[in-house]
Parts: sequence; C-alpha cells; structure tokens
Amino acid sequence: MTSGNMNKDSQDQKVTLLNQLVPSFSYLALGDSYTIGEGVEALGRWPNQLIDSLKRHKIYLDSATIIAQTGWRTDELKAALATHEKFNYDLVSLLIGVNDQYQGKIVTSYEPAFEELLKLAIERAGGDKNRVFVLSIPNYGYTPFGMKNKEEITAELAKFNWINKRITNDKGVWYFDITSISEKALIDSSLITHDQLHPSPQQYALWVDEVMRDQLFIDHLQEVLF
Repeated sequence: MTSGNMNKDSQDQKVTLLNQLVPSFSYLALGDSYTIGEGVEALGRWPNQLIDSLKRHKIYLDSATIIAQTGWRTDELKAALATHEKFNYDLVSLLIGVNDQYQGKIVTSYEPAFEELLKLAIERAGGDKNRVFVLSIPNYGYTPFGMKNKEEITAELAKFNWINKRITNDKGVWYFDITSISEKALIDSSLITHDQLHPSPQQYALWVDEVMRDQLFIDHLQEVLF
C-alpha cells in the first residue's frame, strides 16, 4: 500500500468518524409552488436555503424531502401526502393555501382543510408538534402579475392567513409571517422571478432570515432535535 493510499484511508476514516459524531436530521417540506421553488434552481428554494443557514448553528439537516407542486390546493397536497409512506421526520414545514384563494375556494372551506393538513404534518413529525413550523401565504397581489387586483387579493389572503395563523397558534406550533416580505416585490424586481409572479432566491433568502432571526426558535430546535 502506498503512502497516498494510506493518507486517503485515514481521511476516509476521519470523515466516517465525523459523520458518526455529528448527527443529521430528516426534514419534510410540504407546500405548493412556493416550496418547490417555481422558476428557481433547487439550491434557491427556501427549504434548501434554510438547511444551509441552520448549519451555522450546528444543526445539520439531510436533503429536504419536498412534497409540493405548482398549483396545488390543500386537497391536492393532502392527496399527495397520503401516498408518501415515511413518518417520523425530525422537522416538518407547511406553507399552503394560495391556490385555494386563487382558484376561488371560499375561505370557510380552507379552514378545515388547513387544520387537517397541520394535523397530518404533526403526524409526520412523529406526533410531536414541537418539530413542526408553518409559514404564512405570500401576497402575490404585490407582483406585476397580480397588481391589477392588489386590493382584492390582499384582502382575501389576509383572511386565509388569519385562519392559518389562528389554527397554528391554537395547536401550539411555530408560525412565521413572511407575507410582508413578499409585498416588497412590487418595488424591488430582484425579489421575483422572470414570470413576474413567483419569489426569487433573493426573496426566499429573506424568508429564511425571518426564521433565523428568531433565536427562541433556533434554541427550540436545538432542544427538541438533540
């Protein structure tokens, strides 16, 4: 065996030992176009940016399992989740509802649908609500695509977000309001993609910053994960 091979074997052993000493955790991200990152590269999606940011706090998540698709309503996400067999994720996020509003679903039908999805999200976290967090619905009324109906869209989404925030708080689950960040897109074109509707990686980074600046949440994750 050459010295080069010996050095390589030694390095491989160190990597293996490091992997054993530093635990990593599974992460399930549930949603729609905002979670799959319509129009952006995979690394620009907010769940993947979150994974990268959490490393600064020695919280290492595996590659995100993303169950999300552009255009999904709450019922479509529920149907897709039913075909996914894995449970007991260490961390689960939920962001859903914009397509219920966009496709004309009444807000009273969103309430039980969101509550059911939050229940399912908690189940996927091994029944532990402390491993789940929710993001509010962005306001696409503040994009070139939606600006003609900005007031109507804003009013309707406010009702949807009031519901998902109330249900989330009632369940004792962490909630992050990123809607105001999305409303900056109308005056800052860097925050939207070429389709003039969906968030850019730069906007997703601001969402992640909103999560990361909550030190209580970071401390909470370190407590429940380790």
